[in-house]
Amino acid sequence: MTIGGQTGIALIDEVNATAVPYGHGAFWWLGQHGFIVKLGQTVLYIDAYLSPSEYRNIPPLLTPDQVTNATAIIGTHDHSDHIDRPIWPMMALSSPNALLVAPRRVRDSLVTDLSLSSERVIGIDDGVTVQVGEVTITGVPAAHELIDQDPATGYHAFLGVVVEGNGFCFYHAGDTTIYEGMQAKLRNWKFDLAFLPINGRDAKRLLANCIGNMTYQEAVDLAGAMQPGITIPTHFEMFNGNTEDPQLFMDYIAVKYPKLKTQIPVHGQLTMVKTESLN
Repeated sequence: MTIGGQTGIALIDEVNATAVPYGHGAFWWLGQHGFIVKLGQTVLYIDAYLSPSEYRNIPPLLTPDQVTNATAIIGTHDHSDHIDRPIWPMMALSSPNALLVAPRRVRDSLVTDLSLSSERVIGIDDGVTVQVGEVTITGVPAAHELIDQDPATGYHAFLGVVVEGNGFCFYHAGDTTIYEGMQAKLRNWKFDLAFLPINGRDAKRLLANCIGNMTYQEAVDLAGAMQPGITIPTHFEMFNGNTEDPQLFMDYIAVKYPKLKTQIPVHGQLTMVKTESLN
């Protein structure tokens, strides 16, 4: 795959220069499940995977020293392509006012292992809401093949996040399959935008410790239950053997839920979304 949008300092400059009016949200895909999302003046880096690797099909769009504009750095779970541990301290240094948001279950280990300031690292869990800049961030359980809760604390290993602010609401599902009660939980919000993984799962990958997600068909049906303003398929291009054709998602949703808007994201390209209440 090729990168169709901005990279490096040009991408940061575009994020900084993009005005996001009330009732709008802007996003840029960083690859895998990583996005920059801007609501008003608040800039969120979600699951930003920036470490170089010979196994990547898409090189990092940014170096961590270029991430100078983050209001919050969010990691949905402690896998290297979501919470990029070598990169987090460098992003924290480049964006010295940014808060770092992660599952409460791994929050303390991030502080200790990465020598991060405890005041800057916020732990969230199911139903826990925190204020960051102009937005609120609420944790929602994710079932990365399975729901994983610590038996002593009940804290979840895997989360999605609901972000509300600037008259806009979006859902980043994290890595998840569909689980009992998921749709009912998500009905507490009206989403303008949803980022859903589509790379699927199978025995071969799970045996190799490559934990899976929704198939593209399941992601289509979750979108059908949620009815977001627009659905963006993600998590399909980074690694050989853990991928999916996003056009299959597009074709299926067009047939099954023809009124739902969707598009395939482009690496580093600005997409502006307007809440349906302004239409």
